Amino acid sequence: MKLKNRKNPGSIFVYLIIIVSLFAMMLFPVISNVTTEIKLIRSKVIRESALQIAEAGINYYQWRLAHFPTDYQDGTGMAGPYVHDYSDYDTGVTIGQYSLEITPPAIGSTIVTIKSTGWTNQDPGIKRVITAKFGTPSLALYTFLSNDVIWIGDTETVDGQLQANNGVRFDGIGNAPIQSAKLTYICSTSQGSNCPALKNGVWGTASAAVQAFWQFPVPAVDFSSVTADLSGIKSDSQENGIYLPPSNAQGYSLVFNSDATVSIYKVTSLTTPHTGWDVNGDTHNESTDYSSRDLEFTVALPQNGIIFVEDNSWVEGVVNGRVTVAAATLPYNPTAAPTIYIPKNITYPVKDGTSVLGLIAQKDIVVTYAAPNNLEINAAMIAQNGSAQFFYYPNNIKSSITIYGTIMTYGQWTWSWVGGGGGIISGYPYTYNNYDSNLLYSPPPSFPVSTKGYQLLSWISD
Repeated sequence: MKLKNRKNPGSIFVYLIIIVSLFAMMLFPVISNVTTEIKLIRSKVIRESALQIAEAGINYYQWRLAHFPTDYQDGTGMAGPYVHDYSDYDTGVTIGQYSLEITPPAIGSTIVTIKSTGWTNQDPGIKRVITAKFGTPSLALYTFLSNDVIWIGDTETVDGQLQANNGVRFDGIGNAPIQSAKLTYICSTSQGSNCPALKNGVWGTASAAVQAFWQFPVPAVDFSSVTADLSGIKSDSQENGIYLPPSNAQGYSLVFNSDATVSIYKVTSLTTPHTGWDVNGDTHNESTDYSSRDLEFTVALPQNGIIFVEDNSWVEGVVNGRVTVAAATLPYNPTAAPTIYIPKNITYPVKDGTSVLGLIAQKDIVVTYAAPNNLEINAAMIAQNGSAQFFYYPNNIKSSITIYGTIMTYGQWTWSWVGGGGGIISGYPYTYNNYDSNLLYSPPPSFPVSTKGYQLLSWISD
């Protein structure tokens, strides 16, 4: 019997090689894609790790600013950048580093810029960057802040936040929180003919749209935090500012000029006095307006923006720059504390934050008897132990007063006086109070800031 020939085993091997080769050719792109994906995933993991390390750098310096608010050199006293190791929380092993670049606040600002660059030891070439800005808000976040009662009449407008530690009667127009620290209180006769009576913390005849902004009670503002460091301001004025000692006359007149200078006059006599009454009912027989004055000097605004006056001060003009005028005597004496008088307009060339004026009176801020019928005041004002006010002069009725800035007053504030019939009997019937948003993080020199510390303003990653 004849046997059939077997197939050649070598041909089977050839077929096997062909099949394997074809399979490998088809599989290669898959393997290549998988490898690429693995590399991408690895890169993403490293990039994410680098970002988290950079974030750790931001968090670290935020902590440092909270404990050392004026340290912009990472405790070294030298210029940066400042490089820190970053360790894994669980293992304690150093897995990367971050480098910090700190930009301190510009003059007149409270904003600190922190740039943090992070990378891993696994791949130092992959870096991520986060830039964050932190700022300390000034107490000029309010259009009005009062430790006493407030009455906003039906011809008055408030653009911005208002708060009183006492009760608020609000009949006018507002567009921001209107707050009182009181749940209820007994309103005073200075708030109209409906008083005294038990009232809510905020009440009045404002429209329903305005009443939507009413909030009470809210935490009171500690007015000790509003008190500026007058001793420090005095020292700064003597070093790099302008210091004016007691005049041995009536006080000083400060006239700001549009060319970024200020003219300093000594007031030698006052106008004929008119009897007036302040918000506390006290009689004032002295004049509030200057008559004669002698020019002492005209000088560029000081480098540090500080003018300290140990006497009464009259302030007016066009403020071209950043400056604070403080009128005080140290130590504080209630009977000798100076007042800042406003006899004429105080304005800025442009309202973009490049020019700003702070007025800090140890006692009162007073708009004078002969002030213009239409008065504009561009300033952040503090009456530390007194009031911002226009005295009650019978039948001295003006037209309008426009404030661009903020008013902080320990006592009651008023630019106008209302008679028993509800009509204006003295002062400015129309008041317009406009908030200067530039003051929040760029306040006047040495202006008090919030005790809440730095707040995050922006956070940008690459």
